[in-house]
Amino acid sequence: MASGSSAKKVARLAQKGKGKKVRFQDGTLFPTVMAVVVILGFGLISYARQAPSATDIAPTVSDRWHIPIGFYHCDSFLQDLQGDKQGGDVADPNFTKYGVFSREDGVIRWYPQVAAAGKKAKLGVYLETYGVTVDTKGITFPADQNKGVSYKVDTDKCKDENGKEVDATVQVIVWEKANDSTVSKRYITDFKNIRIDRDEMAITIAFVPTGAEIPMPDSAEKLAEIVAAEYGAAPTTTVKGATTTSVAAPTTTGG
Repeated sequence: MASGSSAKKVARLAQKGKGKKVRFQDGTLFPTVMAVVVILGFGLISYARQAPSATDIAPTVSDRWHIPIGFYHCDSFLQDLQGDKQGGDVADPNFTKYGVFSREDGVIRWYPQVAAAGKKAKLGVYLETYGVTVDTKGITFPADQNKGVSYKVDTDKCKDENGKEVDATVQVIVWEKANDSTVSKRYITDFKNIRIDRDEMAITIAFVPTGAEIPMPDSAEKLAEIVAAEYGAAPTTTVKGATTTSVAAPTTTGG
């Protein structure tokens, strides 16, 4: 048991501590930091509520887009990709996964599943669905498309206007609208990552000499009729012209 003198000392110390305020180290620094954290937290919550979610970036799973596409070799278009992946008695696994297909008319139907929506909507999805390889080395079709032909940059040539064989490269031209050929971009690499970012854009994948003029796919002129047949939309008129900007496709990472 504590002695009487010890008890008195404890009582005196307690008496001295009455009315004194507890201060944090460095004065008001800690309360200030906490206030900043709270303000930033509210700011981030507000931003998160206003920023569009990944599922809101077009195309969404509720969109139904139509995109003319063609494969151009030297000076003429090849046959449109064959096979309606949406039809058939057995579901095609790529259609089930992506919801992307065409109907042998040179028009992609982009009716995306989650795997082909938003920022995942890329040209490579369509190419994968039909087993076509397109890269800087060449264009290769599977056995059931264009007789499985392969055009290689290292070995295959095209003829120029004088009939002379010249080297060829793989290029992709993307028009913002299929009814307006005045605005386009030329891609020279990373083709599978070209974004599908608007309805009724148009695409030509070409194996041609450098600097060659690459036309819009033939299906672009028929797009209005195709859409009208499917949805009853009124046809529009294709406008001719040519202004092309050369760029490299955006390289992306992740899914």
